[in-house]
Amino acid sequence: MKKLLIATHNQDKLKELTKEIKKLTKNKLKIYNLNDLGIKIAPEETGKTFEENAKIKAKFYGDLTGMLTLADDGGLIIPYLKNEPGVKSRRWPGYEADDQELIDFTLAQLRELKKNQRCAFLQTCVCLYNPLTKKFFCRQEKIKGYIAEKSSGKPTQGYPFRSLFVVDGLNKYYDSLTKKEHQNINHRLKAIKKLNPLQLIN
Repeated sequence: MKKLLIATHNQDKLKELTKEIKKLTKNKLKIYNLNDLGIKIAPEETGKTFEENAKIKAKFYGDLTGMLTLADDGGLIIPYLKNEPGVKSRRWPGYEADDQELIDFTLAQLRELKKNQRCAFLQTCVCLYNPLTKKFFCRQEKIKGYIAEKSSGKPTQGYPFRSLFVVDGLNKYYDSLTKKEHQNINHRLKAIKKLNPLQLIN
């Protein structure tokens, strides 16, 4: 059985991806994560796009372990602000900000703007890397919405933008979605389905 490394320390993301990949591959891959292998080091994410950063992470861990490796990168895109924060994410204000600082900073950038100027996307890029062939397989997906004028008041730790992002079609804050609603719009899972890890085990 071939091995696949999911390169994340985020336990919620790990559970989500593991479940979906097992379903897609019909359990034909033995799945590992960074904690299983005792890996604590991380590459410097110097990419200018989500895809570049996803490739950096996938290649770093794939070459380190010799295993098929899946990594992802994503964040918030606000077209009116020239697609910021994009890959800046935590460092958007110019320093390593905490969740509340990012919420406050985002609202300040869009203060008094109309709804059509507050359009935004939650975007992700999922990348599979084969260290034997040195080939990458990447897919991107996004969720459309807009930035509200105030926070939902119940931010998800580590995901501050979810408390500001209202999902198109549902008119609900991202962090207020039911489990079923989240499953239906989950951009990371949609990217995984398009990617189809089976293409790397043949």
